[in-house]
Amino acid sequence: MSSIVIDRRRNSKGKSTVNRERFMRRYRTQIRKAVNDAVNRRSITDVDSGEEIKISKKTLSEPFFHHGEGGVMERTHPGNKEFISGDRFPKPKGGKAGQGSGEGDASDSGEGVDDFVFQINRDEFLEYLFDDLELPNMVRKELKATTEYAYRRGGFTNAGSPDRLNIVRSLRGAHARRIALSGKERKEIRALKRELREMEVSPEDTDLQRAEEIKARIRELNEKIKKLPFIDDFDLKFNNMIKVPMPSSNAVMFCVMDVSGSMTRAIKEMAKRFFFLLYMFLQRNYEKVEVVFIRHHAEAKECDEHDFFYARETGGTVVSSALALTRDVIEERYNPKDYNIYIAQASDGDNWESDTPKCSQIISESLMPMVSYFAYVEITERNHQNLWYEYKALEDRFENYFAMAHIQTPADIYPVFRELFEKKEVSA
Repeated sequence: MSSIVIDRRRNSKGKSTVNRERFMRRYRTQIRKAVNDAVNRRSITDVDSGEEIKISKKTLSEPFFHHGEGGVMERTHPGNKEFISGDRFPKPKGGKAGQGSGEGDASDSGEGVDDFVFQINRDEFLEYLFDDLELPNMVRKELKATTEYAYRRGGFTNAGSPDRLNIVRSLRGAHARRIALSGKERKEIRALKRELREMEVSPEDTDLQRAEEIKARIRELNEKIKKLPFIDDFDLKFNNMIKVPMPSSNAVMFCVMDVSGSMTRAIKEMAKRFFFLLYMFLQRNYEKVEVVFIRHHAEAKECDEHDFFYARETGGTVVSSALALTRDVIEERYNPKDYNIYIAQASDGDNWESDTPKCSQIISESLMPMVSYFAYVEITERNHQNLWYEYKALEDRFENYFAMAHIQTPADIYPVFRELFEKKEVSA
């Protein structure tokens, strides 16, 4: 006989976390589309806040089983003088009232259901924003300090979340508690039953009044035992999860952004939005990932987060200066034996003509032997520039380690970001 434990405890404000998660899994596609739309229309400062999600009424209907019409059926409706067999009924005339669309003229008829709207918080928003994304080609590195942990089963505890409830251990504890608390009564019942059987062996010597008293006492003790709760909070046992140290994956991300004069204000805004998504992704999904910010025009310099996103310095275009600075920082501070090294570069693709081959040389000879992944994003509404065609040969040469993407409008930023950092299936 199997036992089923139903947890009807509610969270704060009368909401059930389990039901909410089940609902969000069901409407995952609609939620992800709403998150995508929110990223496109928001500014950098509020891109990571919660969001209002609207679920169309067409997708809220529940499936059900019913009897379908089969075979050949004929029906006769008495009193019908207007229609004959084969006629088609016209659509009813009137407005769109009750359709739940909020559009159309008023009408005195019709009914429907409004779209369902609910709010997701910041954590849920970011979960859908960066779902199924990862830093490619990450490998374990040998480090002096291990700060990454994984959770493993480690015995049982008396407190925990409902999803970790161990049903078998809880029922076993409840059974032992009932036996322990009713031991005195059960011992007395056994003694009374022995006395009652001895009376039945010698009926001529039986004291009827005493026999009735024994039976009444047995019933009283059985009722007392039945009043013991089948399961109590004290009986609940939860799977205990302990932290186990794991080999750490140290990584560093180089964010290289072109801020030269050829980068218009709109292009710079799109580049900043791309890097802000990347920065949030690293902060949320990884604990040991350092970020190095590099801005460049004719000259390149390493800067902090604030200057990277908000400084207004500009100038000519020499892309190789940023790549050379990236190479120097790696050689000085980030040993490839200890770090997974990633580079994300954003530019409009316009570069000094004689400098473009130098960029290709630095990447192929100096950077690619050290990095795990190089992502280049060209942001322009025009045709591809000279840097794109130079990098195209690198993409063909370093497959799976060098990726390129093109952003033309703000609506392309999030899809391109997902394309560059989408989790790849590992073949066996």
